Amino acid sequence: MAELVTGRLRRLAEDLEESGLPSEGSDAFREMLIEEIDHALRPTVHERRVASSGTILEPRSDPATWASGTLLNITREPLGEQPLPAARRFADGLSSWLVRHTDHRGEWMVFDRPAGSERDLVVLAEVLNATIVQRHPAGSVRVVGEFGVLRWEGFSWHYEPPVSKWIDAVTACSAHGDPEVLEAMLEFAVHDLGSMGIGALLIYRPDTDPGPPVEERLPTPPALHVRRPFHLAPLRHALTQVDGAAIFDASGVLRQLGVRLVPSAAAEETVDALGGTRHTSGRRYSRDDPLSTVIAVSEDGPVSVLRNGALLGDSPDDD
Repeated sequence: MAELVTGRLRRLAEDLEESGLPSEGSDAFREMLIEEIDHALRPTVHERRVASSGTILEPRSDPATWASGTLLNITREPLGEQPLPAARRFADGLSSWLVRHTDHRGEWMVFDRPAGSERDLVVLAEVLNATIVQRHPAGSVRVVGEFGVLRWEGFSWHYEPPVSKWIDAVTACSAHGDPEVLEAMLEFAVHDLGSMGIGALLIYRPDTDPGPPVEERLPTPPALHVRRPFHLAPLRHALTQVDGAAIFDASGVLRQLGVRLVPSAAAEETVDALGGTRHTSGRRYSRDDPLSTVIAVSEDGPVSVLRNGALLGDSPDDD
């Protein structure tokens, strides 16, 4: 049995490395990480209920910075004499987490509110300078660290590199708006929409000109701000229920929702199609509104950034 387990873990480690997980850190850390990922992929089932789980591995930053960086009230308690299998029962990967260190120290970390979305995990990994393994109650498994995000999608791993690898190309010219707003919109697109398979078109307009004509089909939405974490849940929920584009002003405030983009004749003639209808209409709109940045999110997860009729970059597509 021990040989079977060892072989399974070795194959898992090879699969993860091929999918984008860097082979870094000490042998003890790698062994601990693979063990936690294997546990997340092979969860405990009790009375037909599959348990969620969450482990924070080797946090290295100053704990004094955690509350301000995560906007969470954090309570920490040592595991004491609890063996690892027993300790895992109390870590739901939302509000309560198991913390493991390579020197065999262990503790629980409990938050004052659930923090289990992919965006939450990216923030936690960055602020704590840690690697996080989570099995979400919905069944998805994520591994998050400074390398980016790995998502288990039932049959294979999907690798999402850090948004920081995109942001230089998106913010290279100051005429295209506030870099912090653009980064927040890209993070929202990748970690709030793409990770949940929510297709959307997000348009950022850095000036106050009226812009190209669009067909408004819905009432004026509330002024949700893409840089305010508590505004993102209602924004995400609304986008699951509407077609069309969401338009944001220079400061990142939602101004129009569910609009139909109407390309000019010149855009239809000179800008080639890109993928499906959503990406094509976004690309042609970006030609008609050259200072704007258009972020197109596929229902399959990949995200594309468009400007002035051109593709600036996109996230990996497993196909």
